[in-house]
Amino acid sequence: MVAPGFIYKESIMWQALIGPVSNLVGTFLKNKADEKQALHESKMRRINADADWETQQASASQSSWKDEWFAVILSLPLIGAFIPSLVPYIREGFLVLETMPDYYKGFLAAAIAASFGIKSLSAWGKK
Repeated sequence: MVAPGFIYKESIMWQALIGPVSNLVGTFLKNKADEKQALHESKMRRINADADWETQQASASQSSWKDEWFAVILSLPLIGAFIPSLVPYIREGFLVLETMPDYYKGFLAAAIAASFGIKSLSAWGKK
């Protein structure tokens, strides 16, 4: 038979161990929840920033001819390709454009993309 005092002391010992362990587990779980909340808030800020950017772009383009200007300029070679007397000029123009430095082509592509509201050129040309 076990003495009653032994059971009492064993019970106190377990309580003394369980308290700090449960505090550690509680703190760990709270930190994990805080981390997930911070990540969620960060994603929401990014989403809101994107929405704000798109709203600003839409507002700015309502009174701008920039988009239409690029559309007209980009359509000229297409239209000219059906006019036989313009075909040599269009062909020569594209040959000259091929000799342009890559950085210039990149700046031009970025300007056109920004005009049409495309935020990223990272997928440009990828299939």
